[in-house]
Amino acid sequence: MRRAGLGEGSSGHYVASGYSVHEEENEHLQEGLRNKVSALKSLTIEIGTEVKYQNKMLDDMDSDFDSTGGLLGATIGRVKQLSRGSQTKLLCYMLLFCFFVFFVLYWFIKLR
Repeated sequence: MRRAGLGEGSSGHYVASGYSVHEEENEHLQEGLRNKVSALKSLTIEIGTEVKYQNKMLDDMDSDFDSTGGLLGATIGRVKQLSRGSQTKLLCYMLLFCFFVFFVLYWFIKLR
């Protein structure tokens, strides 16, 4: 009589090879999971880098808007000061500006 060991006999052989198949499948699935985790990690790092870059751009835009707002406020103050002055002075400035614009347009048209 033969003894049925793990590698011997009909039933023991199937059990050992079935265990091996499951181990191989588990290792294959683990490798796939490692690859996916690695891809997610690199994607997360790239997203973090992009977020930092976008935040820097937004901070720069914020400072630009602040400086532009200050400039615009100063310009509006000058316009208010002009409007408080005499109307003839304002009319003279507007007329000089119109002449300047028409002269520049005439000059561009003449050069073509």
